[in-house]
Amino acid sequence: MTNPNKTLLDRELFTEALRHMSEADLLYLNRMVVDRLNLLAQARSTVQLAQFAQGDRVCFTANDGTDKHGTVLRLNKKTVSVRTDDNQQWNVSPELLRKAKG
Repeated sequence: MTNPNKTLLDRELFTEALRHMSEADLLYLNRMVVDRLNLLAQARSTVQLAQFAQGDRVCFTANDGTDKHGTVLRLNKKTVSVRTDDNQQWNVSPELLRKAKG
């Protein structure tokens, strides 16, 4: 279990270190932070994608607020291709999809 006092101290030390970094160091750190955030987002997306399979019945709320129901056609790297009941094809973020009942 993480010690909250240690975390606070680590953050204070890190904040102090940031104040003394050069522009080059900050740019390098920024690149590392962005890469880490992208990795976390990709892992989260992979977990969400794993909830669905080709042929699953799903639903989602479109931008106009209407509920769309359809079938999963394909799992892409970041989205799920869905053929809706009104014969439209959508690429939907897995976090916006819900398994359809029945």
